[in-house]
Amino acid sequence: MPDFLRLCTLAVLSLRVLNASAQNQPIDEDLEDPSTSANLAVKVSTSFPSSEIFGIKIVNGHQTQALLSFTNDEPEPISVAFIGGSLWTSAFAPQGNKLVRNLTTIRYNVEIPAGQKDSISFNFKTDLHPQDLKLNLAAVVTDSDGTFYTIQAFNETVSIVEPDTSFFDPQIIFLYLFLLAAFGGTCYFIYSTWISTLFPQKRRSGGKAAERAKRSSGGSKKVDPSDQVSVAGADGPAVTTSAKTYDESWIPAHHINKPEARRVKSGRPKSRSKPE
Repeated sequence: MPDFLRLCTLAVLSLRVLNASAQNQPIDEDLEDPSTSANLAVKVSTSFPSSEIFGIKIVNGHQTQALLSFTNDEPEPISVAFIGGSLWTSAFAPQGNKLVRNLTTIRYNVEIPAGQKDSISFNFKTDLHPQDLKLNLAAVVTDSDGTFYTIQAFNETVSIVEPDTSFFDPQIIFLYLFLLAAFGGTCYFIYSTWISTLFPQKRRSGGKAAERAKRSSGGSKKVDPSDQVSVAGADGPAVTTSAKTYDESWIPAHHINKPEARRVKSGRPKSRSKPE
């Protein structure tokens, strides 16, 4: 356990020293490859399997795979202890060359025999604003004597980009529905507040009472002229119908069967004779 803590501390210190040197000293492309600058016959090359021909793009929220290929030209085997990295702003940026994000350092302890080659995958994830940054990857290796060496594996500009959005993404669908509902509510509010007042509404005549009267008048039956009876003694000829338009079962019997009027003589009544 103490050896593991000592290795972790040494790896972190080595990466910090390498990052500080990369920040303070500009990199000259005409100089020797930094992967062979250590006193160790080991070469490291880095590739990105998912990269495009137009450059290396790091997609936010997705795992980015960096494939480090080690070539051991030493007569003795070596061991890859740690691999880590960091993201820096460009030296030509307005704020200068500054550290943006440290990537997670991963322990491997992979042994590479003498004269052999081996590839190690280093995966990392970012969540940054879309921009162009300089990616710095470094590996900490040990020789057969246990001596630690820090080898720079990659130091080039990469592009931080957002993932491609799909129309069938649930978040995009919910956003479209929310915007559509907000637009519809706004249009209805504008119509009911300002536009509807410009058009006068037609008033209904009579309402339900007029409809009922119309139905009752339209549903009445025509009366046959033969069933009409004229009534004399009025200012004009009055016409009554003998057809029954009502239900007699609801009328009491004493109202239907009226008593006949008694006949009264029109002559003067005889006076009774007085007794003598």
